[in-house]
Amino acid sequence: MTELALPSVDVVIPVYNAPELTKRCIDSVVTHIGQNVRQISIHDDASNDCTHTMLDNLQYDQIHVYHAPENQGFGQSVNAAIARSDADFVLVLNSDTEIYENILPQLCAAFAADSELAVISPVHYKLCADNLSRYLRRPGGYLQVYRFQGHAFLIRRRVFLEIGGFDSIFGRGYYEDIDLGRRLDRQGWRMGVHPSVYISHKEGGTFGRGRAYRRLMTQNRAIYLSRYPVASRNILLVSNCCVLTDLSIELQSAIEDIFRQGGNVCWLTPVPAPSLFCLRMRNSRASLFMVCKLMLRGFFRKDKRISGVWVLPDIPPQVKGMLAFFARLRKIEVKTLEG
Repeated sequence: MTELALPSVDVVIPVYNAPELTKRCIDSVVTHIGQNVRQISIHDDASNDCTHTMLDNLQYDQIHVYHAPENQGFGQSVNAAIARSDADFVLVLNSDTEIYENILPQLCAAFAADSELAVISPVHYKLCADNLSRYLRRPGGYLQVYRFQGHAFLIRRRVFLEIGGFDSIFGRGYYEDIDLGRRLDRQGWRMGVHPSVYISHKEGGTFGRGRAYRRLMTQNRAIYLSRYPVASRNILLVSNCCVLTDLSIELQSAIEDIFRQGGNVCWLTPVPAPSLFCLRMRNSRASLFMVCKLMLRGFFRKDKRISGVWVLPDIPPQVKGMLAFFARLRKIEVKTLEG
């Protein structure tokens, strides 16, 4: 999609303190996509005086700053800012992100290729460690995801408003984006990540990683899992084949159902699998060490623990024996599948 054919796009940046990171984010937006967006809306969520002054001294014509009288958190700040927009799409960026090129043409091209795509995100540095070429691409070149993360995303504004935006029950933040993703999926919309579009994200750059962060994460995780209990399913799939098409249609459908409910699948194979369904599917070599590592994880977090084991009948006896031992130890069901 050429730059001239781009739909109308507004940018929303919710801000809470961290003036240096925020200024860097705003500068990068103006520099690289300023010519392709109509308005850059800064929603200041009752920041300190230093941040307040920095925002008021910005000299960019496209910038519109709104100073909220009290802190409402990430979700409600984004809701309010998007409600003030009338663009076709809204690009929401955390104030601790930074862009290095015009990311809009490729992101918008994905929407043009898939009318059921509701939201798409660029890749951030954590995903760069993965071999993204292993994951199946959909029309428009994006990777389908089933767990939406809201640090940077381009979304259809109408869809965001119709689904009710972020839920205020999550307060100042965390898990409101994942919850939104579950609701989008239930409405039949798709979510994606574009593997060719990169953005920098300094996680915790605005709110930090201290005690307040851990308390909010624990509290909101409990809310999320009470709403979607099956999202804590973590299936360990073990097979002697490593090609998706060698799995039965029924098994492929069951795997996708785990993803659509918010869960995860770790697939152990003799050699690395050349292709995987989505970013929620992990793949490792089947070995006694890997079985031990996976079956013992989640000591402090129940939602990280393996909750079920699916095995195909052709796996090595020693691996099958180790799985049976840990399954009895952790009181986990082991299913032997056909085909």
